[in-house]
Amino acid sequence: MSNPPRIGVLGGTFDPIHNAHLELARAAQAQARLDKVLFVVAAQPPHKRGGVTAPAEDRLRLVQVALLGEPGMEACPLELERPGPSYTADTLRELSKRHPGAEFFLILGLDALADLPGWREPETILQHARVLVASRPDQGDAIDPSLEGHYDFLEFPPNDMSSTEVRARLQQGDPVADLLPAPVIEAIRETGLYGAARA
Repeated sequence: MSNPPRIGVLGGTFDPIHNAHLELARAAQAQARLDKVLFVVAAQPPHKRGGVTAPAEDRLRLVQVALLGEPGMEACPLELERPGPSYTADTLRELSKRHPGAEFFLILGLDALADLPGWREPETILQHARVLVASRPDQGDAIDPSLEGHYDFLEFPPNDMSSTEVRARLQQGDPVADLLPAPVIEAIRETGLYGAARA
């Protein structure tokens, strides 16, 4: 009998996707021996303060472009296919139906893990997936005791790269080659997203 597939789930607004997202996915893939990592693009993220800059379809396309040449990684449009806010519990439920028998691993930053008890249906999330945690530079986040035994830390160097910084640089015309994969930069310039100068 073959082992069940091990599937990582990395959700986010990806507004836009940047190198730290890819590095985190690679770390999770290697350390947790994941067969696949799904990049789940949030259509309407319920926890995002200040809204999302680019339309969901554009953000999905940038993720697809970023993952070309990344074996075992896929863009997942699941949250764009249903109306309303994108809740992780609903997404994991649907993924479990689509991949019966698979083991799921939810990839989060430490800040998100600390917030998880306040998410919708945290018990459902923990029933469907084990959590893989990347620590963030501000490691002062307190982890609720209810999460004990449900997560593992990844060896991942602190990284404060953010999509906010990427957008600011694009708008100002500053270089972003150190933050974004080259195909993503090209796609952004083609469309003029984030106020970037068109190529």
